[in-house]
Amino acid sequence: LKSHLVPTPFQPCPAAMAPRRVRGLLALGAGALLAARSLPGFVAPGAEPKAPSRRDAATGLASALAGMLGGEQAVQAYELPPLPYAYDALEPSIDKATMEFHHDKHHLTYVTNINKALEGKTQPSLVELQKTAIKDGAAFRNSGGGTYNHNFFWLEMAPKGKGGEPSAKLSAAINEAFGSMDEFKAKFEAAGAPGARFGSGWVWLVVANGKLAITSTPNQDNPLMEGVEGTPGIPILGIDVWEHAYYLQYQYRRPDYIKAWWDVVNWNQVNAWYEDALGGKAPTADSATSAAALAGTRKSPTSFNLKLGFEAGAQFGN
Repeated sequence: LKSHLVPTPFQPCPAAMAPRRVRGLLALGAGALLAARSLPGFVAPGAEPKAPSRRDAATGLASALAGMLGGEQAVQAYELPPLPYAYDALEPSIDKATMEFHHDKHHLTYVTNINKALEGKTQPSLVELQKTAIKDGAAFRNSGGGTYNHNFFWLEMAPKGKGGEPSAKLSAAINEAFGSMDEFKAKFEAAGAPGARFGSGWVWLVVANGKLAITSTPNQDNPLMEGVEGTPGIPILGIDVWEHAYYLQYQYRRPDYIKAWWDVVNWNQVNAWYEDALGGKAPTADSATSAAALAGTRKSPTSFNLKLGFEAGAQFGN
């Protein structure tokens, strides 16, 4: 989905009409841009969409005027997504303060740094970037991986009671691979325990050669990266076990955080990603096929191009 505001070429007209036409064009363009910026996006049922701030409105208006007057527009490779729910929507599993600085500070840092690394270079889709991130160097591996992983993380969660259940097909695959859902959860939690994943990293459920497997990666690596530690594959579920993801609420008790996290897993999304993964398709960051993908990237104040993020066709359960 792209929104282009193209100024209408000015035509000679009576002097009295020119100012009116210019004012009308500017007002119409600015109003359309501000309306677009206020869309709530992928908001969970029961969560209050965040209204655009006064600063957002002013920035958007300035951008609209600059665009119509021919000003240059900055285009970023990747943009920070808005959360698909309120900051406090995942409580008590994950507290509001953690969500605020995890999304607004840590995630933003990854996005900012990968954009800096890509200045003057070809800008691939985010999922394509993952494949060669380890080979391409630390900025691509750490910041590119961190951008992808966090986009993925926000979408795979939902407020408690709103994320549905594993589909019959996914449940059968879990039982085949791990014995039962309880055994799967126990093995997944064990993979994320400090003794198994020492320091920072992620734990994943992946589809590899058509089968489910649990794997863990250090830092911001993920199973899509060529040469990754552990089992490569297509991720359909993952948990961030960096301390910044839980320390404010749980301190050193990472196992408690992982146990509580199950209550906010968006199984509806995981089910959809599982079906895609069976067909060899990884969650992508450049799709415009779903309105829910608004949670994948966000329009920057200085760009008229809205690059939509992860395919998120699965909605929260009722």
